[in-house]
Amino acid sequence: MTRTRIENGIEIALTPEEEAQRDTEEKAWEDEQVELKKTQYQQDRKPLYGTWEEQLDMMYHGTWKDHVAKVKSDIPKGNS
Repeated sequence: MTRTRIENGIEIALTPEEEAQRDTEEKAWEDEQVELKKTQYQQDRKPLYGTWEEQLDMMYHGTWKDHVAKVKSDIPKGNS
């Protein structure tokens, strides 16, 4: 299927150069998505750790290590 662009309200088929450029852009976007997915677990875990104040309180009460271990087991690396 030929890709097109809209110019002044008119649908125009992409030239071979524009097709190649679009392919390059799409490949770059797909590669970026793969890289983001590799570290998505970090973003998923972040809100579950709590604020630094909450973490200090957990350290004081001796529950911080258990809390962190639970977050890590609930959201393992590469689970996204």
